[in-house]
Amino acid sequence: MKLTARSEYGLLALVYLARQPMDEFISIDIIARAQGIPPKFLEQLMLALKRAHFLRSAKGQHGGYALAKTPDQISLAEIVRLFDGALAPTESVSENFYESTPIEKEKGLMNVFKDIRDYVSDKLEKTTIADVIRE
Repeated sequence: MKLTARSEYGLLALVYLARQPMDEFISIDIIARAQGIPPKFLEQLMLALKRAHFLRSAKGQHGGYALAKTPDQISLAEIVRLFDGALAPTESVSENFYESTPIEKEKGLMNVFKDIRDYVSDKLEKTTIADVIRE
């Protein structure tokens, strides 16, 4: 698994919003400046997060985005899967995005990559946005 800029910036935006009052809407420009994210790129990410029901939005002068769920209800795995797909190091060991790959010829290699998948998946499933804002 390798995080793309989409996942990294999406996570940064969610962490920023998690530190704000739940009833406060924050503009894309404020989030972009605070987290060093290109505003146009952030706009696309925020729409994807809204469609996936992680964010809610409001229009107008005091509009912007706010979390639609509490930070402890959003796992890192959900966000990475939304933007990057499989958490597995190869598609042939992915539980959600399986595709055949050449490595399937070697059971020993498959076992190693399944162990890696399980560790990464377990860690990201059990870690929420709330967990990372406490650190």
